[in-house]
Amino acid sequence: MPQEVLEIETRGPGLYEITREAARFVEASGADVGLLTCFVRHTSASLVIQENADPDVQRDLQAFFARLAPRSDDPSMSWLRHTTEGPDDMPAHIKSALTSVSLGVPVSGGRLMLGTWQGLYLFEHRDRPHVRQMVLHLSV
Repeated sequence: MPQEVLEIETRGPGLYEITREAARFVEASGADVGLLTCFVRHTSASLVIQENADPDVQRDLQAFFARLAPRSDDPSMSWLRHTTEGPDDMPAHIKSALTSVSLGVPVSGGRLMLGTWQGLYLFEHRDRPHVRQMVLHLSV
């Protein structure tokens, strides 16, 4: 069962497409059929499958989550207790809890079975740049 750890450098909040890296991993495995599991090893970033055609989708998702869980220095978030790591940290944990840290993608014919407009994304929720680790694991 092939496995690999990817490191993804982020520049702050946003969606970082990792579809190509995942596809390369599957292709290099030589597997025809299986299940690709993607797992991000962090509590303030997440994984999503989302449209990869119109960048407005990504902007709208970011805007939605920013409104849903604003920074802790926003007066509406004064109830948050976990603030020692900065005003973006607890909202990042909330965003991560509402999305996924693990995704499964079927593999057939040695290719990811994503839909026409689907892409795999690391969703960075923190303000400052990070190096995020994501585990790719292929079960055949």
